Amino acid sequence: MDTKAQLLSIIPVLPSSDILRDTTWYKVNTGFESRFFDEMYAVLYWDNLSIHLQWHADTVEDPLPGGSVVRVFVKNIVPLFEEFVEKGTVNRDRFVENTPWKTNEFGFYDLNKNAIYFVEDLD
Repeated sequence: MDTKAQLLSIIPVLPSSDILRDTTWYKVNTGFESRFFDEMYAVLYWDNLSIHLQWHADTVEDPLPGGSVVRVFVKNIVPLFEEFVEKGTVNRDRFVENTPWKTNEFGFYDLNKNAIYFVEDLD
């Protein structure tokens, strides 16, 4: 009997100060579409990827920390990058080729200062 756990997926939950605004931003600027949202929480999908957004009041008791980082690994990154340039989500100078850690990648910030990176492994 195999008792080792099997990891199936990971879904980042990013802070948001305005769920409706942010679900619209993700749809227009990235391609993530909402499957569910209310004023406190949103579930966004793009193909088999998912990001969740959770509302925070941005107070001492309920801070909106920002600074979260999501790295999405892809194959054939250039067409995806071109799509994001066309949408105005990233500038052309944000594409980094052949990094010292053997990737091609680009990234941007959402409206809550969460970093979203798309990465292509070169190995």
